Amino acid sequence: MDFYEVIRTRRSIRSYRPDAIPDDVLGRVLDAARVAPSGNNRQPWKFIIVKDAGLRRALAPLCFEQAFIAEAPMVVVATGEDIKYNRGNYMGSLSMLVDVAIAVDHLTLAARAEALGTCWIGSFDNEKIKRLLGIPADVQVVALTPLGYPTKPEFRPPGRRRPVEQITSVDRWK
Repeated sequence: MDFYEVIRTRRSIRSYRPDAIPDDVLGRVLDAARVAPSGNNRQPWKFIIVKDAGLRRALAPLCFEQAFIAEAPMVVVATGEDIKYNRGNYMGSLSMLVDVAIAVDHLTLAARAEALGTCWIGSFDNEKIKRLLGIPADVQVVALTPLGYPTKPEFRPPGRRRPVEQITSVDRWK
């Protein structure tokens, strides 16, 4: 699939078939996250691939009752570790959020290229998920996404978006 078609047609999917994802497909999607850029190539991320049905069901209430999360054959839990890098001289310990977000975006776009669905989950209970999955205290959950084949593989162009002229300026803030 053309790269720009992938970008134009990626959508948040909230209904999944239980079909398994072939290992080679999963490998390509995870490799896309692996090669994502990060500040000083520090790669402060680790992805937990939750395949166990019981754990997936346990994650849903920790994501404020988003039950569809458990429908997918797996959930990717993206975590980040404070890399002690003060990006922009103001981000401090939050710097890793930028890097992990870039890697998750690579993952979601690669998933779309493989006809898989994702849904970026940013509403969750960090501490309870950490306890459930045995994530160390100094590591934070950054995002989750179910990963699977959509029940309705309806990928369409985005809805209303602001024109480029409203989101850009040249040389100075305008």
